[in-house]
Amino acid sequence: MSKSLSHIDAEGTARMVDVGAKAETQRLAVASGRVRMSPEALAAIRAGNAPKGDVLGTARIAGIMAAKRTGDLIPMCHPLVIDAVNVDFAFEGDAVRATATASLTGKTGVEMEAVTATAIALVTIYDMAKALDKAMVIEDVRLIEKRGGKSGHWRADEA
Repeated sequence: MSKSLSHIDAEGTARMVDVGAKAETQRLAVASGRVRMSPEALAAIRAGNAPKGDVLGTARIAGIMAAKRTGDLIPMCHPLVIDAVNVDFAFEGDAVRATATASLTGKTGVEMEAVTATAIALVTIYDMAKALDKAMVIEDVRLIEKRGGKSGHWRADEA
């Protein structure tokens, strides 16, 4: 079974998908990833005494700002009016996990906004804590869940 590519026209040229005729639906996307680091860097972030200041507060703002600018960063993304973006953090054994949730009522999904918010929040953590650990590793950035639109609800397998 052959499926046509939505972002490639008949001549093989990249194009932005026309969503004009699509119905508006409530849409939500959740993405997550983590940044592994030394125990010292993790302790400083947890204690709130990293050299550059409030690491997680700054990363939260960066993630929200990134979600709002996703259409400017990724060529085939539509610029979206997002209803809400939340970026949350959790401490894991050797890492900080970022989880971003984006939602809107619109004609196209917010998966890329959630993924972008997660990635930029993690990059910001790296930037804010690199004086403590230059060997941090950003990993496992991925979509966890999406709701709404023609394809409905999807959730990543818990592996």
